[in-house]
Amino acid sequence: MDLYEHQARELFEEHGILVPRAEVTDSAKEAREIARRLGGRVVVKAQVKTGGRGKAGGVKVAADPAAAELTARQILGMDIKGHRVGKVMLAQPVDIETEFYVSYVLDRAAGRFLAIASAEGGMEIEEVAASRPEAVARIHIDPAEGVTSAKASEIADAAGLPPQTVDVLVRLWEVLVREDAVLVEVNPLVRTAQGQILALDGKVTLDGNAGFRQARWGAEADAHDDPLEAAAAAKGLNYVKLDGEVGIIGNGAGLVMSTLDVVAGCGAHPANFLDIGGGASAQIMADGLSVILSDPAVKSVFVNVFGGITACDAVADGIVQALDTVRLTKPLVVRLDGNNAARGRAILDAHAHPLVQQATTMDGAARQAAQLATSA
Repeated sequence: MDLYEHQARELFEEHGILVPRAEVTDSAKEAREIARRLGGRVVVKAQVKTGGRGKAGGVKVAADPAAAELTARQILGMDIKGHRVGKVMLAQPVDIETEFYVSYVLDRAAGRFLAIASAEGGMEIEEVAASRPEAVARIHIDPAEGVTSAKASEIADAAGLPPQTVDVLVRLWEVLVREDAVLVEVNPLVRTAQGQILALDGKVTLDGNAGFRQARWGAEADAHDDPLEAAAAAKGLNYVKLDGEVGIIGNGAGLVMSTLDVVAGCGAHPANFLDIGGGASAQIMADGLSVILSDPAVKSVFVNVFGGITACDAVADGIVQALDTVRLTKPLVVRLDGNNAARGRAILDAHAHPLVQQATTMDGAARQAAQLATSA
């Protein structure tokens, strides 16, 4: 369960982390009044659950209340990577001296949390890690020990952060533990010209399994500002919108994640994550195809299924029945493997839909789907 930036800031404040004064609104007219209360000059920031807001024009400085109203009007309703902006946050500008990056994230493979920190904040940490990996410190945290002052000092020293950040690192860990989070990120964490350490931006992801303890966030935290994600959620689908052209359907999160990587390795970009789990009924396949085909960026669809408890012939039957209710408008590449795979392929061959192709390997199917998407 992802929180919006303004909700993350609220948590930070509750745990003693300094943030600039700010208010949230869905009204351009009210933005003028908020700017007046905040001193006139403000930063207007789109509230969406995705990155790249600044590059998309979703973060702008307004010189006065009138400019704040105009800027809010421009940003509200924007589409940022498929996410519609329904609210903006107006914050007091800060005199920045230095920017840092800090985060705690659950490392499921290691069974621990991972602290990631860098003295080079203000940009995507992936870019820093790719160009200058030595500038990013990664330190595992023992959940039983947590982040003490000594551990926070270790993290700050490894990343080249100033001593003033140690207290913030301890408090961010408190946010993660007490609020049932699996990710807490501040980028940038800044030192001002006056020597204050402030969190200018925040990202918090709560553990969905602890939702019963986090009811305070209500429907807003569960809301999807991407219409496709909202439509998928309404159908009970485990769907995440991505920025690509190859639609992906798979059974099992691990298989779907591997499929995304293989498609990317073939020179295309996945358009989504869609895990149908252990079920591949006609209704689930129809719902999944309906959502994916509604994405105008999708040029081809790749269905990657490994038959286990749900056999491949049942999956193939589900696909055939789904095609009777969903108008297929893009090429569909299907790879079936595992339990009753040969029977499943025979069912699809007999149906002989002109836009359905089959492949026997994941690599081969990914290449077909990528070629169809990039040549469309």
